[in-house]
Amino acid sequence: MFTIAGIMLIGSMLLNCLLRSKTTSWIHKITTGLIWLLLFLLGLEVGSNEAIIEGLSAIGLQATIIIITAVMGSIFYSWRLWQLITTRNK
Repeated sequence: MFTIAGIMLIGSMLLNCLLRSKTTSWIHKITTGLIWLLLFLLGLEVGSNEAIIEGLSAIGLQATIIIITAVMGSIFYSWRLWQLITTRNK
């Protein structure tokens, strides 16, 4: 994991040096797409893990409610932040 984080850090530093003087308006689109891809892959990995899925009944109703509300809160506040950012740019 530290190897991957190190490679990402070095790569971002190199890209910063290479693209500093160029127009980089397209980078935010790529970054957003990659974040969505990573979230999707994480969801696939967690959803396909048999131990996690089988353990949901042992976790209990309270933990499930906490998980669901945390996800819904993340979705809501992400949407709200997106609204705030896009209305400021108009």
